Order: sequence, then C-alpha cells, then structure tokens
Amino acid sequence: MMERSVAVLAVTVVLVAALAAVPATVAAQETRTGGTVVVERGETVDGDLTVTAGSLVVRGTVNGDVTALSGNVDVPGTVNGDLVAFAGNVRVSGDVAGSVNAASGTTILERGARVGAVESASGSVALNGTVRRDAVVGAGSISLGPNASIGGDLRYNGELDRAEGAQVQGSIIQSDELRVGPAPVVPNWVGAVYGFFVNLLLGVVLLAVFPTFSQSVAGRARATPLLSGGVGLALLILVPLVLVIFAITIVGIPIAVLGALLFAVVLWAAAVYGAYVVGAWLLSLADERNRWLALLLGLLVVAVVTSIPILGGLVQFFVLLLGLGALSLTLWARYRGRREEPTRPSQRGRGGDEGPTT
Repeated sequence: MMERSVAVLAVTVVLVAALAAVPATVAAQETRTGGTVVVERGETVDGDLTVTAGSLVVRGTVNGDVTALSGNVDVPGTVNGDLVAFAGNVRVSGDVAGSVNAASGTTILERGARVGAVESASGSVALNGTVRRDAVVGAGSISLGPNASIGGDLRYNGELDRAEGAQVQGSIIQSDELRVGPAPVVPNWVGAVYGFFVNLLLGVVLLAVFPTFSQSVAGRARATPLLSGGVGLALLILVPLVLVIFAITIVGIPIAVLGALLFAVVLWAAAVYGAYVVGAWLLSLADERNRWLALLLGLLVVAVVTSIPILGGLVQFFVLLLGLGALSLTLWARYRGRREEPTRPSQRGRGGDEGPTT
C-alpha cells in the first residue's frame, strides 16, 4: 500500500515539473529566475513577465508589464507595459510604452530611448532620451543630457545638472519632500507557496479534529459530485443576497457583518475540503486510502492546475463549489441526525467527532 502511495505522489511531482515547463506562450503571466535572464531578439512574451535573477536583458518584446528583482536590468528592446525594477543598475535604450519605475543604484535613459514616464529613486539618474509624460526623480545626482526631452513636468529631489539642449515642456519643480520609487513587490511564487502551506495547515487541523466528518464530506462529494456542486453554486449565490438583505436594515448590519465573516471562513474550509476530495479520488485510482496523503496530493494538484490560464480558474471554481456543497450537505445531515455511516459500538456515547482514522 505504501508503495502505491509513493507512486501516486511521484506522479504528482512529475506533473508539477511538467506544467512548470509549459512554454511562455501558454501562460498569460510568466516568471523567470536564474543568473541571467534574456528575452532574445525576435522573441515575444505575450503577457506580464516577472524576473528574479542576477541580470535581466530585454532585447525582444514583452507585451505586458515587466517586474524585475535583479542586480542589473537592461532594456534595448521593447516593453509594451510598465517596467518596475528593483536593481543595482537600470538602463533603458529601447522603448517602454508605460512607466519606468525604478529603485536602483543608477537609472539611465540613453539617447534614442523612449518611455512613457519615469519615477525613480536612485543614487544617480541620467536622462538623455525621450519621456513622453512626467519625470519624478529622487537621487543624489540628476543629469539631463543634451538629447533629453520631457513632455510633462520634471519633479525632483537632489542635485540637478541640466545640459544645454535638454527640453522640459512642463514645469521644473524641486521638492525636498518628494517621495518616489516603486512599492516593494513580492514574486508571485511567494504568495502561491504561502497560500499552499496555509491551506495545508487548515486541512491538517480539520482532518485531525474532525476525522470522521471529513471522511463523510469526501465520501458525499465523490458519491454525488453534481448535486454537491449544484448546492455549492446555490449557496454561493443565495448567501450573499441574504446578507445584503440583512445589511439594508440598521438592526441587521451586525448580523450581516458576522455572517459575511463566517461565510468567508466556510468558503476557505470548503476550498480545502474540495482539494481533499480531489486527492482522495486520485488515491482511489491506485486503490489507496490515506487521508494525509490525499490532503497533500489534492492541494498540490489544485495549486498546479490553478496556474493554467482560464482552465485553472474554472477548475478552482468547481473545486470550491464541490467542497462547499458537500460540506453543507454533510452538516445538514448531521443536524437532522442522518449519518451516512453507522456508528461503531466502541464509539457510542462519545461526544464530538469520532476518533482518528488512517
């Protein structure tokens, strides 16, 4: 039995690795890591690009925003969105349709570069290209080269050196209280990993404290998936409507607030139960029953599939409906005193949920 469990887990790991290797054209948002990440000349990234690396070089085209946490960022190519960079050095010699938001040691806009706007907090900033809108700069030294052209205002904090020929169409405003630079960002994978472990922790608590009830939820969902999903959809529509009706009256506002908080907790538990159901079903294909492995396997599979555009969202939504419906039906059955499985003699007279199961 243990060999089958290991085999199923190994298949899941392979699935995770395989989906992680899906080409960039499949994903609407791409994450790359490494020593040096290069978008080659002629390469097109359709969607946003997040990079954690020693260096990022964009020679090709990114049809979305670029977020970089790296030592150096060099953009001789095209970014059809914003460039957000936390780096030692940021150099733009190509085109950025949106804003260049940089927190760096140096920020350089070279001759021939064209960007929508600039917002930089750096040790030094050198602008010698075209900024179509405003430039907001905070740096120890700021230089406008002879080819610099700013279509809007220049707001700055620091020592400004303006070369002859540098053009600023708007106002030049110096302010010691100027605050610039992008807000700190967290790579997408950090949130995904955090969410996975938080869900895993909740699942462990549910299975440990309510083992038999959790088994009943999984069994009901597997036995009647369409009914469970339908009930889940109905509750997802009706409960918010009821809460809104309560919120209309002043007396019902506290009830609506408490109800919303309780419903949020129920939805969280339902999502975890839905993943648990998926894991239990996958284990059943290998003729294996292990609640802990089912929980881990289900959360892994759902997390991976969720990363797939469109399909992932649909799967996540159905898993939530499945868990919500099965959880609600099982609670209703317990309330009415109708248990799906007969109580074992050794468990009669016990309060709360039954003892642990394998």
